[in-house]
Amino acid sequence: MEHQAKQRSRSPWRQVPFLFLLPLFCTCLSEQVRYSIPEEMAVGSVVGNLAEDLGLHVQDLLTRNLRVSAEKQYLTVDTENGNIVVNDRLDRELLCPQDPLCVLPLEIVAENPLNVFHISVVIEDINDNPPHFLQNNIVLQINEFAIPGTKFGLESAVDADVGPHSLQSYQLSSNEHFSLMVKDKTEGKTAPELVLEKALDREQQSSHFLILTALDGGDPVLTGTAQIQIEVTDANDNPPVFSQESYKVSLRENVPSGTSVVKVMATDQDEGINAEITYSFKLLGEDIGNKFILDHQTGEIKLKEPVDFEIRRSYTMNIEAKDGGGMATECKVILEIIDENDNVPEVVFTSVSNSITEDAEPGTVMALFKTYDKDSEENGRVTSFIKEKVPFRIESSASNYYKLVTNGILDREQTPEYKVTLVATDQGKPALSSSTSITLHIGDVNDNAPVFHQASYFVHVAENNPPGASIAQVSASDPDLGPNGRVSYSIIASDLEPRALSSYVSVNQNSGVVFAQRAFDHEQLRSFQLTLQARDQGSPALSANVSMRVLVGDLNDNAPRVLYPALEPDGSALFDMVPRAAEPGYLVTKVVAVDADSGHNAWLSYHVLQASDPGLFSLGLRTGEVRTARALGDKDAARQRLLVAVRDGGQPPLSATATLHLIFADSLQEVLPALSDDPLPSDPQAELQFYLVVALALISALFLFAVILAIALRLRHSTSPTIWGCFQPGLCSESRPVVPPNYSEGTLPYSYNLYVASNCRKTKSHFLTLKPEMVPPQLSTETSLAQAPPNTDWRFSQAQRPGTSGSQNGDETGTWPNNQFDTEMLQAMILASASEAADGSSTLGGGAGTMGLSARYGPQFTLQHVPDYRQNVYIPGSNATLTNAAGKRDGKAPAGGNGNKKKSGKKEKK
Repeated sequence: MEHQAKQRSRSPWRQVPFLFLLPLFCTCLSEQVRYSIPEEMAVGSVVGNLAEDLGLHVQDLLTRNLRVSAEKQYLTVDTENGNIVVNDRLDRELLCPQDPLCVLPLEIVAENPLNVFHISVVIEDINDNPPHFLQNNIVLQINEFAIPGTKFGLESAVDADVGPHSLQSYQLSSNEHFSLMVKDKTEGKTAPELVLEKALDREQQSSHFLILTALDGGDPVLTGTAQIQIEVTDANDNPPVFSQESYKVSLRENVPSGTSVVKVMATDQDEGINAEITYSFKLLGEDIGNKFILDHQTGEIKLKEPVDFEIRRSYTMNIEAKDGGGMATECKVILEIIDENDNVPEVVFTSVSNSITEDAEPGTVMALFKTYDKDSEENGRVTSFIKEKVPFRIESSASNYYKLVTNGILDREQTPEYKVTLVATDQGKPALSSSTSITLHIGDVNDNAPVFHQASYFVHVAENNPPGASIAQVSASDPDLGPNGRVSYSIIASDLEPRALSSYVSVNQNSGVVFAQRAFDHEQLRSFQLTLQARDQGSPALSANVSMRVLVGDLNDNAPRVLYPALEPDGSALFDMVPRAAEPGYLVTKVVAVDADSGHNAWLSYHVLQASDPGLFSLGLRTGEVRTARALGDKDAARQRLLVAVRDGGQPPLSATATLHLIFADSLQEVLPALSDDPLPSDPQAELQFYLVVALALISALFLFAVILAIALRLRHSTSPTIWGCFQPGLCSESRPVVPPNYSEGTLPYSYNLYVASNCRKTKSHFLTLKPEMVPPQLSTETSLAQAPPNTDWRFSQAQRPGTSGSQNGDETGTWPNNQFDTEMLQAMILASASEAADGSSTLGGGAGTMGLSARYGPQFTLQHVPDYRQNVYIPGSNATLTNAAGKRDGKAPAGGNGNKKKSGKKEKK
């Protein structure tokens, strides 16, 4: 702090007034900031508080990147406290070898915003260089006839310091013959002269030794010495005389070596050896000796190596002419170097912004650069321009500093980066130029919304698709970068119910793949509309919408459904009455069917599968109309049955069947006898059901036989004789077949295989197959007497078909049941009956209508409680399962149908 205050006191003009106007007048204020420091300050020494003097806040120094812009960093800025400190050795003699006032100009650069401050640092001289002579030993030859007062020039001492610390005076050692006189010989320098005070006498003393001391003005004083040796010679009373005391010449830089600069000439009035003149450099420094050559005989000065105006603009040389008698005279040669346009102008970027975005306003600073040329005047006057056609322009900042600013709208998607070439040209003749290129990267902003690759999407999906399968993919692109161009997809609207939307479709937010969440049904949903959104992840986010129409294609997954003829609610079928005198082509009825599918899958055709008389009726292939093909003959049956198949046009086709019952009669009175007396033709389906029941009975019998055999083998090893009593021959009475009640009334149209057990006196047991025509009337009568009153459930009309056990209305589209509950129950009942017979614990007469079932079912368990196992029989080729109507238990006959439609069931006898 003490040193800093000292430096500030030395330079009162460095104070910075009006700091609040610094942003507006930075160029003017920068010229007033000046520091004054001594040379050879230690590295790290504080020069001054730059932040305070420039009016900057210390906390902003790091973000503004305050720094010194110079080719060699003698000084630097401490961004922690704003001090400018010494960064390298400051030697005034090296920095300013020729100038008495050494000023180091500095350019301080600050960013955000970009600005340049110009300050000056005055390097003050300290007395760190003592005076010295280029020659430590000076030899003078003086003729003994030299007149007192004659002057002899001596070599001047050299002191690199300036001002008070430079060379100030000379001192000569005391003697009686010579004194010292100092006069101004060259600009800014003093030269000592030796003055003869007393005549010399060679014969008394042929040589003299003197000490010449050079003193500077420092404190303490520094000195340098040289020894003068004077040799006394014979008389030479005329010194050489130059034609000019001073020679001024000009020389262009970069001329080749060996070029003649100037030729000096001196004459001597003496004769002989005293008139022979030789020339030599006085004060020969390295800058002179390296650049020039002097011909000692002719006095011609030639160029030893090319001179450079940018290194040194002038040279001053002292030339001495000495005759053979030792007398010498000096002249001065001043050489001015003429500048040539030999330096190319340069462009140096001091700061380049790396955070410019495409939404930058026109006039935004992109870079800061400066131009300079080592040449002078017109040769060093530089202009710059941009080579390419780009949205940028150059603005002048301060002195030779320029700003590169935006001059238009930037669009990263069109041009993500610009290569800018700055060309600097001087005004020399011929002009020289150079170029420097930089690449400016444009940052991205979210200024582009996603764009779908299609204006809309139409998707076809076949029904019954697997859940989770992909049905489509939408795709959108966004030319932005990073999150600004990363697209995610979502469903934002639909014509489906909002709650049901998620159960129908979903979309992968990353890939845009649309998935079906469920299997579609064309019959329930033929098409639906979706609105999908593509949204980027910018801030704020941008989005785009697209519509997708999903069409559910039809598959042949619905069989035709017969609407007419239909079954009654009680399960009975209807019949159609045809006049006996119907002519060929008479419209008897029409099969009406529908198909839930579409197109060819719903194109129905009608075919006759079975007919009582194939030639009697015709069926319309597409209309389903049943017409008489010929007139009714005498031999034709009054009751006719047609089995019609309805097929759709799918691949493979699906079908349904309908059974038509047709009766030829002219009135309703004729219909009733026909229903009771004239049996329908044998039904192949009934025969198939019969064989199924027979097979079931055989399997049950085999199982029962295996059980009895196992029990017999088990009991055979028993020691109790009473166990086998019932199985001894002759113990059982004659077996009697067991028949269900109301057998004579036609309640068993199917064959039953029942196990018949005799009483305990006989061991024989067998299976009896009963058919309606096989039971004798007396047996039927005898059996019915021992049974409970008949159950009307055993009464079936001839048109009734089996249905689901216990059900009232059959399922029109039902098939054979998946479970076998009814079959297993039937087996269980038969096995139970066989077990009772084997145990001898029950007989056929054990209870009315029990059919030999175990007493554990209770006396109330009669045949009316036995399920009708003729029901629930699958009819191949038909999709209907007809059921028995429980409502017929009241014993009333069904009511007749309207028109010619009648029920085909038999009328109950009262």
